[in-house]
Amino acid sequence: MEPKGGAQKITYSTFADNQELHGAFETAAREVRGWFGQTHPVLIGGAERHLERTFDDLNPSDTRETLGRFARGGAAEVQDAVQAAAAAYPAWSRRDYRERAALLRAGADRISAHRFELAALMSYEVGKNRAEALGDTEEAADLLRYYCDQIESAHGFTRPLERLTPNEETRSVLLPYGVWGVIAPFNFPLALSAGMSGGALVAGNTVVFKPASDAPFTGLMLGRILQQAGLPPGVFNVVTGSAAEVGDPLIAHPALAGLIFTGSFAVGTELERRFSAHLPKPCILEMGGKNAAIVTAQADLELAAEGIGRSAFGYGGQKCSACSRAYVAHERYDELLERLVHYAGSVKIGDPLERGTFLGPLINRAAVDKYRSAVELARRDGRVVTGGGVLEQGGFEHGHFVTPAVVDSLGHDHPLLQEELFVPLLCVAAVADLDEAIARSNRSAYGLTAGIYSRDDDEVQTFFDRIEAGVTYANRRSGATTGAWPGVNSFCGWKGSGNSGKGACGPYYVAQFLREQSRTWMR
Repeated sequence: MEPKGGAQKITYSTFADNQELHGAFETAAREVRGWFGQTHPVLIGGAERHLERTFDDLNPSDTRETLGRFARGGAAEVQDAVQAAAAAYPAWSRRDYRERAALLRAGADRISAHRFELAALMSYEVGKNRAEALGDTEEAADLLRYYCDQIESAHGFTRPLERLTPNEETRSVLLPYGVWGVIAPFNFPLALSAGMSGGALVAGNTVVFKPASDAPFTGLMLGRILQQAGLPPGVFNVVTGSAAEVGDPLIAHPALAGLIFTGSFAVGTELERRFSAHLPKPCILEMGGKNAAIVTAQADLELAAEGIGRSAFGYGGQKCSACSRAYVAHERYDELLERLVHYAGSVKIGDPLERGTFLGPLINRAAVDKYRSAVELARRDGRVVTGGGVLEQGGFEHGHFVTPAVVDSLGHDHPLLQEELFVPLLCVAAVADLDEAIARSNRSAYGLTAGIYSRDDDEVQTFFDRIEAGVTYANRRSGATTGAWPGVNSFCGWKGSGNSGKGACGPYYVAQFLREQSRTWMR
């Protein structure tokens, strides 16, 4: 996909040591610091509403720093937001799809124009390094553009059908549902928020958006950007707050026609059960992963070690696509393990705003506690080959910093090889051959991403044919299991990783926010 407007595109896998880009990021980071310390509202019906109750948004690199105080919404704000969205729906849904697309493209252009400020904000708020934060921003803009392309190329999803008699006209038309709830995660606070919301909006639905409690600032910025791009009042509403106080009343609201959620399997499946308890309604779940990389005897080990390391430890493993398991042919096991240990030890840990930092902080104290528990379990039942430390001195005292861990000598059914952790911990296991590697990979409740390293084309094809995952990669240096891009890599979870069978970033995404009507007109 070519850059829009002549701007150089920055993706997760293509960020280079470009002095001009680094300089622009550093200038933006200084500017963004001037935004801190303010009290922020919710956005309902096109208006900002300040609330007495607020919560603090802390910098995970230094929790002494408060980025801002955010409105702590509740059932009353959810009620008003849904009403505003419902009131805006008739006009928005009847608006020509090309006009809706033009407004969302204007939002994408505003994201691109302010990519450095938005990326710097993400580095402060959720701890992404420069490349990850800039990639998130670029992806947000491209998701909006790509979904606009989808509805335009499908001519608004209307098409003629066959006729039984000469005097009848038949047509299939896809129409929006109404008000959608969008519940976003912290780890891609702009890209996933814009993508989920953009799919619903360009289809003609209106939205009530709940950002993650750990990323309210970036979520509110998305709302302001879409408002400035010209979306009518009430089409996109933002209510910040907790899952209990905002998410629960949103899910339970009877006027909500559809819901999309990205997060854990446990939360997603419970949410779907509650949302559709009384009436079948569309509920799109994009959930977790326990993603495996397979390294065969025919692999390029240098390539494999870098690709696995990037996917396992990038953004602290806090991606549903992160590589958390590696199954390695026994004859190559020792050499690959040595390379992975070297990779983990070479990772620069520190302030994500600093040039050269690869691994910033985990998102919060609960994530550190989960990491600590996983490491203790690995030491008890297996071997921590490298890493496993929580950094609490030398400038790390006030942040959530840990070291990348490589673990082996666990039983194949051990919880660390089966459960999603969302921390930088990679489990490595030896296997006899490709058949065993695929069988071990598929013995999981999840089916999101998977990768293979092999110079044998037959092995690669066997992997593609038999692996139970919706996103698959072969011989990828930039990431064994991570790095999907809009229009390039569809991102679809199988099994416990998703329920729709259609992936974000892919060509069938927007149609999920529409329902079909068959029209027969006798002339």
